[in-house]
Amino acid sequence: MKKELLKTGDGSTTLHLPQWNEQYHSKHGAIQEALHVFIKHGLQYVCNPNLNKPLSILEIGFGTGLNALLTYISSKEIDNLSIDYTGLEAYPVAMEEIDNLNFSEQLNMDNKVYTKLHSSAWEQREKISDTFYLTKKNIRFEDFQESEKFHLIYFDAFGPRVQPELWEKPIFQQMYLALKPNGVLVTYSAKGAVRRTMQEVGFTVERLPGPPGKREMLRAIKIG
Repeated sequence: MKKELLKTGDGSTTLHLPQWNEQYHSKHGAIQEALHVFIKHGLQYVCNPNLNKPLSILEIGFGTGLNALLTYISSKEIDNLSIDYTGLEAYPVAMEEIDNLNFSEQLNMDNKVYTKLHSSAWEQREKISDTFYLTKKNIRFEDFQESEKFHLIYFDAFGPRVQPELWEKPIFQQMYLALKPNGVLVTYSAKGAVRRTMQEVGFTVERLPGPPGKREMLRAIKIG
């Protein structure tokens, strides 16, 4: 599918899909959105001083790798935190498209970490640093099956308008099963139908203030 480079409201770039009129990240600010939804209300929420094991994170929609990059950066700011990160992506973004994105520049960092995230092998657990391991899986979300493996899920699939099947009960049942007890799922979506579906499979769901351009977002917890 054709992709076009798009500059977003905070100066960072994203990829636009003209066929769907959809972006990989918010047009109001790619980095701002990811920091607000996935780092502030996901990573920082689940981290606590008693977490003495690797934090296991699943990302639904590895895409441009922005969430993985921001998680890597943020993990360095949290004492004694190590991360085991799994990213699912059915249609990996081409390296030449990745090279056009300006995330490292906007974050004032060397591009080698971002490049390493994308050049690391698929279907293997790769060491990005002493405290950050990455496993990328080229798989459809609906084909992924795990049980009580993850502390945190970043649910960053394309929106319900263009891929409604990724926001329905079977997918969220899989997400619920994949989380450890008291595990957390965060997403940029705040649609009422999405919230009700999450609740139907067992999640306790809260609405939170959204990133720029969105009134609300959702955080779901597997109480247990």
